[in-house]
Amino acid sequence: MVHVFRFGSCGALSLRLENQIQRPRIEMVAADLSLAPCFVYRRRIGWVYSAVCRASKFHGQTLDTLNYVVNQSEFTVQTLRNVTGYLSIAKTVSVAQIFLPSDVKDDIDRLNVDLNNAADMLEQKTDQNSIQIRNVFDTVRSALIIVAAVMLLVSILGLALSIFGHQHAIHIFIISGWLLVAATFVLCGFFIILDNAISDTCMAMGEWVENPQAETALSNILPCVDQRTTNQTLFKSKQVINDIVNIVNGFVGSVANSNPSPQPSPSYYNQSGPLIPPLCYPYDSQLQDRVCSDQELSMDNASLVWQNYTCIVSAYEICSRVGRLTPNMYTQLVGAVNVSYALEHYAPLLLNLQNCNFVRDTFRNITSSYCPPLEHYLRILNAGLGLVSVGVMLSLAIWLLYANRPQREEVFAKLSSRIRASCTSDINTVSASATPV
Repeated sequence: MVHVFRFGSCGALSLRLENQIQRPRIEMVAADLSLAPCFVYRRRIGWVYSAVCRASKFHGQTLDTLNYVVNQSEFTVQTLRNVTGYLSIAKTVSVAQIFLPSDVKDDIDRLNVDLNNAADMLEQKTDQNSIQIRNVFDTVRSALIIVAAVMLLVSILGLALSIFGHQHAIHIFIISGWLLVAATFVLCGFFIILDNAISDTCMAMGEWVENPQAETALSNILPCVDQRTTNQTLFKSKQVINDIVNIVNGFVGSVANSNPSPQPSPSYYNQSGPLIPPLCYPYDSQLQDRVCSDQELSMDNASLVWQNYTCIVSAYEICSRVGRLTPNMYTQLVGAVNVSYALEHYAPLLLNLQNCNFVRDTFRNITSSYCPPLEHYLRILNAGLGLVSVGVMLSLAIWLLYANRPQREEVFAKLSSRIRASCTSDINTVSASATPV
């Protein structure tokens, strides 16, 4: 009877069996909870890495677009400065002491001042805008990288503290995590606003290409050159080219192709042989383009043709063989033609500046080649930031669950020890009472 009562008292055996059955279940649940953070944190690291990579691609695409605009501006500035330089050289052109008229030289001086001012204004405005835009995007990229790095650091520290059960520190990290979530949503909102701004800007560029305006908000991105200055530059360049052709043809007709009597004079140097054809006027009296005739020399091959008319001179600069030009005269003619050819070469570029066509071409290329990648990377970046925010919230939930897990195990252990102590005392009591005196 003692043995029966000992096994049945307080249900000690059933409690031990139930304890041994439920404890493995709890350990299995704890093991599942311990594996959950690994999967979540691995996925979250992937989201953060993807967001940073997309931000880098977006930043690179933005800099490519900005560099393209800056290069277009620098090309325009260099064009204006080159025209200024060639106009200044044209003032010094002389063939046999024949120079440009003095009034043309004065007009060149005044025009060079306007050209330098226009080039300085375009260069200064473009550099200022590019620096501001570059600083904004560099700051945003740095902020995104810093937030991502802090997220990873806080996540790792929070996971470690939650495993070791530091509840007070976990609360601090939970607050920090919510602040990071708020910062991520702020960045996401900023990029959404930026996406709308880029889309509106690209749309405005497309509309401006179709209907260009003299002054719009797009002038802050790439301003047009003053139309009055470009008109005067184009007009004066054509006029200087014709004046230089006048100097060359005047010398060829009155000196080189003449047959003066052999007596000491500036126009006699024993020139002889076939006559030199005249140089072609690229513009008519109205400064419109004209086609050269077969009897005229074009500026492209004039220097080569003149070599056939150059003679060998003596120590007194007198031709000793057949020819119409001395080497010194040939050098002066080639120098004059080179200046004319350079100014003629820049005439189409000046026409491109005249109606702000270079800005139109730049905006057209931006809308077709640069805007689509920018909008694509920006949308993917927004999606990545959203995933990062979701990952942070999942981490916060895991912190709470994982931080409370040790407490439940301690409560269960205390409860089990109390039950075992109570049952042990009951069994001892029953045994003592059942023992015969």
